[in-house]
Amino acid sequence: MRSHSPSGLHLPRLRRLLVGLPALALAATGLLAVAAPSATATDTGAQSSVGTRRVCAAPSPGEMACLALARTDLVQQHTLAPDATPSGYGPTDLTSAYNLPAAAGAGATVAIVDSNDDPKAESDLAAYRSQYGLPACTTANGCFRKVDQRGGTSYPTADSGWAGEISLDVDMVSAVCPNCHILLVEADSATMENLGAAVNTAVSLGAKYVSNSYGGGEDASDTSYDTSYFNHPGVAITVSSGDSGYGAEYPASSKYVTAVGGTSLSRTSNARGWSEKVWGTSSGGDGAGSGCSGYDAKPTWQTDSGCAKRTVADVSAVADPATGVAVYQTYGGSGWNVYGGTSASAPIIAAVYALAGTPGAGSNPASYPYAHTSSLYDVTGGANGSCSPSYLCTAAAGYDGPTGLGTPNGTAAFTSGTTSGNTVTVSNPGNQTTAQGGSASLQIHATDSATGQTLSYAASGLPAGLSVNSATGLISGTATTPGSYTATVTATDTTGAAGSTGFTWTVTGTGGGCTQAQLLGNAGFETGGAAPWTASSGVVDNSASQAAHSGSWKSWLDGYGSTHTDSLAQSVTVPQGCHATLSFYLHIDTAETTASTAYDKLTVQAGSTTLATFSNLNMANGYVLRSYDLSAFAGQSVTIKFTGTEDSSLQTSFVIDDTALNVS
Repeated sequence: MRSHSPSGLHLPRLRRLLVGLPALALAATGLLAVAAPSATATDTGAQSSVGTRRVCAAPSPGEMACLALARTDLVQQHTLAPDATPSGYGPTDLTSAYNLPAAAGAGATVAIVDSNDDPKAESDLAAYRSQYGLPACTTANGCFRKVDQRGGTSYPTADSGWAGEISLDVDMVSAVCPNCHILLVEADSATMENLGAAVNTAVSLGAKYVSNSYGGGEDASDTSYDTSYFNHPGVAITVSSGDSGYGAEYPASSKYVTAVGGTSLSRTSNARGWSEKVWGTSSGGDGAGSGCSGYDAKPTWQTDSGCAKRTVADVSAVADPATGVAVYQTYGGSGWNVYGGTSASAPIIAAVYALAGTPGAGSNPASYPYAHTSSLYDVTGGANGSCSPSYLCTAAAGYDGPTGLGTPNGTAAFTSGTTSGNTVTVSNPGNQTTAQGGSASLQIHATDSATGQTLSYAASGLPAGLSVNSATGLISGTATTPGSYTATVTATDTTGAAGSTGFTWTVTGTGGGCTQAQLLGNAGFETGGAAPWTASSGVVDNSASQAAHSGSWKSWLDGYGSTHTDSLAQSVTVPQGCHATLSFYLHIDTAETTASTAYDKLTVQAGSTTLATFSNLNMANGYVLRSYDLSAFAGQSVTIKFTGTEDSSLQTSFVIDDTALNVS
């Protein structure tokens, strides 16, 4: 057995704490935390008060530039002091600033198109979502998916710059639409041809919302790119307007996309609680892009008179790094930092589209805000350069180039419809479960902001055998095929205004349903022995040095402060047709004080599939509930295995309790 100190700390950990006390004390007092967005920087609308760097290297000839900026005047942190929050705006700030719904977007997939690979994309996303208490979004639970530009898994060369762009993009979708699924499509390189192919792949895989945070100079080939890559009716495609101030960039100038400009966002004492101005200055330089396209024709829904062709932008959101957003990046980064650029605003707007519901079939969602201008916050101050006519670079009442029609005030401006501005709201019925062979009857309820409207209903993704009545919204039928389905129901009124909601519908069983059960034996280790688990010596433990989550016994892997490996495993059979979820409570404490190196690791596996990897970097006070969807193992025998590995010095303890493998 391992040795424990009377105080409840492992002896190696106690020694390390004494050595590291000054740094830990500073962290606890917040002295190592980075600064919050600066009110002074916001007031100037410029970047002179903050240090920034372009996240990506300068593009090679023929390639697009990513449009993310990172603060350099702040101390990056891999881990935060207990109860501390990252600097920069987080999910609650953005939903407050833009009046967004707390729960919407379930089942919607937002695609992120970027160049090169970020091998840490999923684990960094998990850290961001865990910090803010957002639901897990992983490959295992079907929420996160990463593919190459052909839809496969031959990922391109990793690039630390584009990894920062990817971190910013997926974090912003998570912040605005935590219930959305995320599809990351990685192009082989940053050429328009490869990025465009990635856009097409995103749409072919079912994404109705595609965010693009890159751009470059316009040229005569842009109109052919429009046809090849961006003409996707019924799909909301957002593109960053640029980070170099006044001047149009492509693909933001494509007539098929929503061009997203940028603002400086700050808290104020007005009724909204926030104020915004153009990100940039009248002298030009860093700031949101805008201007008049030299090649793309003006779309029919854009009516400004000072530009005969396409005008950039359409709408906007926060982009100024001085009032930037919190982002977590470890591949090429050191953890938490504050990011900005119109690379932040494009995924924010893509996620707002997802909150608003599925775009109308055959429509161009870029036109929606022009039909609902009253549902946007008009930005009337600031400039990104000097130009004529002035509205192309200077904020004005109504439409202007740097901020378009304004920023989101709820989701109504991002729904299909006419200038009547009707808003259709579909109530989410919650996730549904039906046994195979069972009958279903689910009434969908929807409301219209206008009286006297007749609604028609359509649905996609329903379980086989079910359909929706287009006149009444009643879903009925007999569920024939087991599986988990992502259903979307859309209600449309006579003006064309529409609203949608998404939810999961699980069909269980093989000819009669799945019996609800918990499959793991000795799930809380309270027998005092391991069986039916197979465990390393000393893993099942009831010492007081590490408290159990409940009862007296738990499994304690590692904690020796020397080279060591512990394991814990149990094999179970998941019944055919069942939905299965593995859960356990995990407590990690460590003597390691590094903010960036994973010395000691815990790997969680189901068969040969790695569900998660934890390390000394995931240390936390108390237990954290972890859960993973194992429905893919229905009808199979699978071994649940925990493996803890510890290096030659400084202990890390991985303590597991109250495991469960629930099927239903």
